[in-house]
Amino acid sequence: MTITLLQQDIVWASPSANQEAAERAILAAPKSDLYVLPEMWSTGFATEPEGIAETDGSSLHWMERMAIRMDAAIAGSVATRVDDSYYNRFYFVKPTGEVSWYDKHHLFTYGGEHRRYTAGRQRVVVEWRGVRFLLQVCYDLRFPCFSRNRVQGDEAYDVALYVASWPTSRRLPWDTLLRARAIENQCYVCGVDRVGTDPACAYNGGTALIDAYGRTVAACPDGEVAALTASIDLEGLRAFRQKFPVLDDRDC
Repeated sequence: MTITLLQQDIVWASPSANQEAAERAILAAPKSDLYVLPEMWSTGFATEPEGIAETDGSSLHWMERMAIRMDAAIAGSVATRVDDSYYNRFYFVKPTGEVSWYDKHHLFTYGGEHRRYTAGRQRVVVEWRGVRFLLQVCYDLRFPCFSRNRVQGDEAYDVALYVASWPTSRRLPWDTLLRARAIENQCYVCGVDRVGTDPACAYNGGTALIDAYGRTVAACPDGEVAALTASIDLEGLRAFRQKFPVLDDRDC
């Protein structure tokens, strides 16, 4: 399984501009099975979604077209309005036309996200080309029980995807918690953050692929629009879990 993580500078409230930039980045990257974009990649992280959250599904339709074009899955979260409710919705789109999504469960109360968005209630694990992915968004990273891996069953996963708009001022927790989630869940972790600025914050990236030992497999340069492409070793991961079965002793 080859994965490309896309560290983007997001144009505020401009889905068309961000779709164009994402398309250029995907086409310039090596061929992959999965391309992952940051949180609210089409608009920037908007805690006041009126007039910004998408109502026409344009970014989802773009993801569907790109998935078919690349014969790969496309993933990332989009500020989405459904009827009178707003969701920070993490889409996982396959070239077969199948669309899965996870609505962010831990809304960022410090920034007021909870005032306008509806929290998701369910964890979501998606299987793609033999690999199982847990979908998570930004603030979810701080809550280890919600991401606890399982040894077997529908909730077991191999890779945790964290898409984020995680600001520079809190970069150390981002780096630390990505490693912690990988180690404690014996999984790969993909952390995909943005760069640039929005009306509230500055961002310097920190996009990385971490293995189950907490080691960095690959990382994007800080503060730059960039992409990283790397492969995961699923057989090696399973052998590690079998040899050192710490998940059998979990409490939550």
